[in-house]
Amino acid sequence: MSKSYTETDTESYYDAEDGIYRVVWDEDGSVHWGVFDESTGGDFLKASANLNHIMVDKGLIGEDARVLDLGCGNGTTAIWLSKAHGCQVTGVDLSGVRVDNAKEARLNQLPDLQDRLAFEKASATELPFEDGAFTHVWSQAVIYHVHDKAAALSEAYRVLCDGGIMIFDDLTKPQSNISPDGQEYVYSRLLYDTDFSFDSYQDALRQEGFEVLEAQDLSEHLKTSYLALAERTPKDEGEHAEHFQWLTTAYQETAKAVDKREVGWGLFVCKK
Repeated sequence: MSKSYTETDTESYYDAEDGIYRVVWDEDGSVHWGVFDESTGGDFLKASANLNHIMVDKGLIGEDARVLDLGCGNGTTAIWLSKAHGCQVTGVDLSGVRVDNAKEARLNQLPDLQDRLAFEKASATELPFEDGAFTHVWSQAVIYHVHDKAAALSEAYRVLCDGGIMIFDDLTKPQSNISPDGQEYVYSRLLYDTDFSFDSYQDALRQEGFEVLEAQDLSEHLKTSYLALAERTPKDEGEHAEHFQWLTTAYQETAKAVDKREVGWGLFVCKK
């Protein structure tokens, strides 16, 4: 791995970048990639919502579920999940700014929905919950940031009940040879590195005790997501013009990195 990043690095990054993400990704504060099909066309927000529906279906999440949203960010998806499917959702995130945003958003919901939601600041490597507390662990675009991914997978396994489902997506590293542009615009930009390829990720899950029910390589959708994000990035001359110009380049280069097999994206469904 080219550089070791810490939880403090990641926390600082996401505490500072929330406003930028809301301008480019989703004004409601949701930050994850999308799955594109005939129903979404090239619409990034529709593709992001499509991923949510796919994960609910594959995870068999219903109103009796107790879901841990690992890396919940601003709570947008957790609130949608509980509102749409009636389940209990507990969200955790490393960013205090985003957890505070999630708590504030929870208070704007109807009382019965508030009762099904909880948010707290916590690390994925040390979850403050009892063994078997949840029927599902849900995570979107998170674990690649965790400095000790094996510990995060172990903790997810621990807090799942027997027969519980973990459904999540994450970045993968198809090859170890990364170009300077790939390093700058993907790995350094996102403050991460990983030893997991699409296949070795599944091996790591099995080593933790999971049964891998399904694994899907979504790398082409990652490419399409970043091309769509490049189009969504403002082209104005305002206060953040220089940063937005750099982001546009970074998103375009990330799409190229997918073509060069320097970064990939997988969806995993696992059972305890």
